[in-house]
Amino acid sequence: MEAMSSLTRVGWYWNQLRGLSVADIVERAGSSASRAMTRRPVVDTVPLPRPVLPEPTWLPQQVPSRRGLVLRRADELLGGRWRVLSRPLELAFPPDWNCNPANGGRVPLTAGRRFSVRDIETIGDYTYLLEMHRHRELVVLAQAWQISGERRYLDAVGDLLGSWFAQCPFPHGAAWSCPGEAGIRLINWALTWQLVGGIRSPLFDNPVGKVLRTDWLNSVWRHAEFIDAHPGRRALGDHKRIAELAGLYVAGVTWPHWDEAASWRSTARDGLEKEVLQQIGADGVCREQSIGVQQAVWDCLMYAAVASRSADTPLSGNYWQRLEAMLEFLAAIMDASGNVPQLGDSDRGQVSGLALGSGSCAFHAQLAIGALLFRNASLARKAGVVDPVTEWLLGDAACTEFDSLMLQGALATPRTDFPEGGVYVLGANLDTPGEFRAVVDAGALGLAGVAAHGHADALSFTLSMAGREFLVDPGSGTYLGAESWRNGFRGTAMHNTLSLDGDDQAVSGGRFIWTRRYQTQVIERHRSAREERLVAEHDGYRRKPGRPVHRRAWQFDRPSGTLSVTDSVSGSGVHDIRLHWQFSEECSVTCTPEGLHVSNGPVCLEMLLPPGGEVSVLHGSETPLTGWVSRGYDQRVPSTTVIWRARVAAGTPLETVFRRLC
Repeated sequence: MEAMSSLTRVGWYWNQLRGLSVADIVERAGSSASRAMTRRPVVDTVPLPRPVLPEPTWLPQQVPSRRGLVLRRADELLGGRWRVLSRPLELAFPPDWNCNPANGGRVPLTAGRRFSVRDIETIGDYTYLLEMHRHRELVVLAQAWQISGERRYLDAVGDLLGSWFAQCPFPHGAAWSCPGEAGIRLINWALTWQLVGGIRSPLFDNPVGKVLRTDWLNSVWRHAEFIDAHPGRRALGDHKRIAELAGLYVAGVTWPHWDEAASWRSTARDGLEKEVLQQIGADGVCREQSIGVQQAVWDCLMYAAVASRSADTPLSGNYWQRLEAMLEFLAAIMDASGNVPQLGDSDRGQVSGLALGSGSCAFHAQLAIGALLFRNASLARKAGVVDPVTEWLLGDAACTEFDSLMLQGALATPRTDFPEGGVYVLGANLDTPGEFRAVVDAGALGLAGVAAHGHADALSFTLSMAGREFLVDPGSGTYLGAESWRNGFRGTAMHNTLSLDGDDQAVSGGRFIWTRRYQTQVIERHRSAREERLVAEHDGYRRKPGRPVHRRAWQFDRPSGTLSVTDSVSGSGVHDIRLHWQFSEECSVTCTPEGLHVSNGPVCLEMLLPPGGEVSVLHGSETPLTGWVSRGYDQRVPSTTVIWRARVAAGTPLETVFRRLC
């Protein structure tokens, strides 16, 4: 495959360097030099495994009572109907593993580590191909065999694996381009391996099965050594490093059949302990400022943690604390109906195949698992029920404790302030039918130099009432699709915040690069029985003449259920100021003499806008690009966006009021 042109490649690397601090560059240079010195040559022959019996198992060895949609999903697969990200696709079974399912683009078997994911014109959107190579479908087929005992599901596991081994030889092709994806694949392989019975599975009874077992174990060793030999670049702040390490750790626990397995466990444990502190704040907020990333990171960390319970390499208390704190953050931002704001990037991709056949919400599954792992009654109250993923992972016996946790009557949202991550929850009657919940983003743009998965959404917020969404974050739209859509969904104008002179708060250098970032600061946080107040500011526009700074104050009056939002821009001169309000696609928006009347089903909201401005109501607009919501990767539906616009002198306060009517 032809990679990027030289000019494009130089520009991309230059934009990356512009986004890195001096410390990041020094660290990256040091880690690159270290990798070059320690890089091992490719071994021609995989060492023979020495079976350890009984094998360690960290999955329950029984079929749970809640089985979800496993058999339906398995039959769909056997009929060639796949679910890749948000799209149902008609593919062969087994599929062509080197063909992009999104557009049919071919991926030749060149050296995997030289494969360019940015060569979009040739192969299309690489995200779909990565999702295929995670092998979540193997888990569903293994579950179906466990449930039904029908040999056709077990044989299908062998067919998928055998075709992949034949079409994706190490170290060639897209399958071997990303150690993080190899780590996720190992997690799904470990689940499948245990579900089919491990090294003594009936899948391996006949001569063909014995060859398959040899090929599978050889590939496990290749995967683990591939990850160990190609550690991710920490300077880029990439959460994929956690996926690499989690997969390596799980492999070391699940397949202790080589001397190297002990080293895999040790290396991965030490790496995970370091990364979890660097990438997750003590308050539980992922420093990439992305809910989608946070979801994937938690799953990876959780699978390593669950596997560690059957290993001789336990994880530290700090590690477990971060896991629990991440769920407390999730519980805080989730409204009474289970809606979670789509802060930052989110492709709705899943790590584990257990979720593929569950039919349940991924976030609720995390809360239920966490409730049992930590015996946390608040998480149980938020989750509400045990879902199929939890039962497959922890077993019926562990899940019997869930009801007793529910009966403790704990608060479902025990924490509302996450100062390290810059996220705050304001409102009243949380987790009840009368809920008023605003989730404020007063945090950083993202992690490390390039803030790859962050959006330019400083001082934006979402608003839901009675579990119905009103103001929303529109999501991500796409990563590698049309650049205009990528830039639009992560730009300031598609978030519930203020833009100045039509510019983004941060300067983009590419699809996953911000070359000029902003700093945020919380000025005031006050709470009492009657009211609460939050004041924060960001300096993203100080690059402009007059060095303006945007400050926003939220004032919530509990008795009246009224939220007042006041914006001001310091500095000098007169600016073109726009207030952007992104409504859920379920909302009906009507202009009134003083502002807006907004309804979502039976719940109604009055919105009073600042006087003197020009009001535009846009729905599914492409020029300007606004009025869209993306609930899944490459999916978007029209919604309503209201833009208030005026020429305003610096220092002038602009107040917008939100009041529930019914």
